[in-house]
Amino acid sequence: MATSERAISSQQAAAAAFAPLSARRLLTLAGIGMILAGMIFGDIFAVFVLHQNAARVGAGLAAAATAAVAGDAGAVASHIQNTGEFLENRGTKVDTHVHLIAFGYLALMLALVQPWMALSEVARRRLAWLFVTGGVLLPVGVFLIHYVGLTHSPLQAIGWASIFADLGGLMVLVSTAGYLAGIIRHFGAGEPSLPDKLLRDQSTSGRWLLAGGLILVLAGFIHGAYYAGVDLYRHEAADYTILSQLASAAAAQNPARVNQALNDYGQLQGDKAVKIAAHAHIIEFGLLAMLLAFFQPYVQLGETWKRRWAGILLFGSLLLPVCVLLEMKYGLLAGGIADTGGLLVILALLAMWIGILRYSGSLDAMPSGVPR
Repeated sequence: MATSERAISSQQAAAAAFAPLSARRLLTLAGIGMILAGMIFGDIFAVFVLHQNAARVGAGLAAAATAAVAGDAGAVASHIQNTGEFLENRGTKVDTHVHLIAFGYLALMLALVQPWMALSEVARRRLAWLFVTGGVLLPVGVFLIHYVGLTHSPLQAIGWASIFADLGGLMVLVSTAGYLAGIIRHFGAGEPSLPDKLLRDQSTSGRWLLAGGLILVLAGFIHGAYYAGVDLYRHEAADYTILSQLASAAAAQNPARVNQALNDYGQLQGDKAVKIAAHAHIIEFGLLAMLLAFFQPYVQLGETWKRRWAGILLFGSLLLPVCVLLEMKYGLLAGGIADTGGLLVILALLAMWIGILRYSGSLDAMPSGVPR
């Protein structure tokens, strides 16, 4: 009888932990939602802004070098200022993309460790709302920095967009610290933890995502080690050499050599960018797959569809970084296929998010031993 009561209590606690608007459900849905928003924004940025912006930066540097050869200091300053604005625009977009996804990962991690927090559900839910608010406010503020600037700002060097972005970062910091305090209290008090179904799942889709994610992370580490051993020092030496040639050509007032040095420098930066991007993306997708593996019990879809979406996510996660690596050789064709890989990841992630949104607690309500 006591064993039966403990089993019922465990099932009720697990169901409550993922009830509508609970801290775990809020963090899970918000985390996947932020990752989705970051990926969609990144795809739009890559298609409509990234390459065009890079072309403008290259053209600005070429114009500045040509003006330097001609001895026109005013034109050099103007072109450099324009290039700086293009770089700021690009930087804020990249930061928006990165912060949304990073906060999404952190939200999923916090959702996983909810059973080990010695906090009331009300406190957890308040911290979750604080985290989500800050996690959205910061990237939105960063996105607006380029457009708002210092307009009506009470400070000389920081605009309103930066102020609100910093406020969002503070909210995330406070909420994460609150959750960390709950974890420390739990282990300090020696409280027993109820069995957590997320960590005991052995579904096929969960195993695929866990194993596939681990392979992707391992592939990213191997590629990073290869890049560090083969390309990194060569790129650093080429940086110095090409910039020296550019300065020498400008001093000698040789436009042909200046243009050649600029072309070489553009190729070098492109080669560095695609290799670093491929390395970063394959590891990030691997971590995402491993995190999603733990939430498969709450994806309210048929097992067949769960396996299909897991396979699509892993395929897109491999396709994107591989095609990014090939962009220097195949240009826009490889870039288009890479964007298709990103779209596959987005679709699979959206399907899982919808499945979790549909979750009603029926799995936790099943008696133990019932096949799933």
